[in-house]
Amino acid sequence: MPRRLTGFTPSGELHLGNYLGAIRPILAGQDRAVRSGRDAGPSDTVVFISDLHALTLDHDPQQVRRRTLEFAALLLAAGADPDRCLFLVQSHVPEHAELHYLLECVAGYGEAQRMIQFKEKARRQEQVRVSLLTYPILMAADILLYDTDEVPVGEDQRQHVELARDVASRFNARYGQTFTVPRAVNPPVAARIMDLTTPNVKMSKSASSAAGALRLLDEPDALRRKVMRAVTDTGGDVVYDVEGRPGVSNLLDILAACTEQQPAQLADEFNRYSDLKQATADAVVATLAPVRERYLDIVAKPDYIREVLRDGAARARTYAGEKLKAAKSALGLLPV
Repeated sequence: MPRRLTGFTPSGELHLGNYLGAIRPILAGQDRAVRSGRDAGPSDTVVFISDLHALTLDHDPQQVRRRTLEFAALLLAAGADPDRCLFLVQSHVPEHAELHYLLECVAGYGEAQRMIQFKEKARRQEQVRVSLLTYPILMAADILLYDTDEVPVGEDQRQHVELARDVASRFNARYGQTFTVPRAVNPPVAARIMDLTTPNVKMSKSASSAAGALRLLDEPDALRRKVMRAVTDTGGDVVYDVEGRPGVSNLLDILAACTEQQPAQLADEFNRYSDLKQATADAVVATLAPVRERYLDIVAKPDYIREVLRDGAARARTYAGEKLKAAKSALGLLPV
């Protein structure tokens, strides 16, 4: 199977869209490896918390630390298995930062400056940090360090994977074959879950309102209330039309993703918005409530979480150290 890498920046709160689009594919990859009789170690799946990326904007250090542990516990609760994937915190593996600098010596200033996310975020900042400009190159280091084949990303991150491809290809051409050239892959279509209060805007970890996002740590009653109060559209019939009927289509997408069905077919099963909302609320609670329940158990064991992260860092450094050594040698650095 191709090696896949997925990162989670510890800012904001993980929500249903993150679960469906990023976490559930990790679990599917683990299951495929088991069925094929393969060991889904670092050769198949890399899951990491990209805490260094959280430093590119103004942040509360205590919040970054708290969110890192929270995200680790949530990923474990959702089913990420440290015995069947490489599970780590980015800053625990210093090879990420060291390869970042080496790749900066290959990437161009213009390439970094052209990143759409940099332009958008820089416009909102009085003082733009250099790290905001260069973090796509750090992302390239994250990807290339593990010879990643595939990176599941939404459209907002696809440009960053293209940069990683360009940097890998340039490095290989100039200094010899060193890195696997990665490719971006799309998460499931239904994983593009929209905000419940503004259904033409994607559900976000940080930008969505409390009422608009279905958080992984929301209590079941809160999840149900949010779905029942979700914005729908004019007209009373249930039709799957993303452009013309974004509100009801979002509910159908959510229900379809949770139950692994097709939204257009589900639309034929409902005559009223209230019935669709009730079914969607039931499906969301059935999907997320077990994750929250397991999280409450895991987060009460901080020593266990830290042990998992220490073990993951040690395993990652063994693999990443060899790749970094190869990159340094190719660039002409004198070995110790």
